[in-house]
Amino acid sequence: MTRRAAVAVALAAACTIQAGAPTPGAVPAPTSSCCRPPTPGPVTALFDPPEVPWARGHRGVDLAAAVGDTIRSPADGVVTYAGAVAGRGVVTVRHRDGLRSSVEPVEPSVRVGDVVGAGAVLGTLQSRPGHRGVHWGVRVGTRYLDPLDLLPGRAVVLLPVDAA
Repeated sequence: MTRRAAVAVALAAACTIQAGAPTPGAVPAPTSSCCRPPTPGPVTALFDPPEVPWARGHRGVDLAAAVGDTIRSPADGVVTYAGAVAGRGVVTVRHRDGLRSSVEPVEPSVRVGDVVGAGAVLGTLQSRPGHRGVHWGVRVGTRYLDPLDLLPGRAVVLLPVDAA
């Protein structure tokens, strides 16, 4: 296991996010409309962007959730996509600041053009073989951002490689 992978595994194991629950002594988040995860729970896979846009990478974070769990909008916005991509349900919300949050695999309960508030139900988690939980990606233009950086009160935790 590489050093980067070991740190990522250790951080993922230690990182649990709760909607609206700031961490004491946390580093302030960037100004953004994104203010809550689409579902509370532990992070199971971290953001790992590719070095070049066409390469492999993980363009968001995965959060633990069970099939049928409610998936919510991270912030106020307008639904710009609600449908299937490669056989799984995807919902995308454009927020006031231009960021776009996408969640998958989700059975949408919203339609394109719906105005949603922070925490509004977008749908329910679908089953996806070999994958548990919801994937949450955030983009500005064509660039992906780490969704965890957009949460208020997110603490930065550095763990030794041996912790993995």
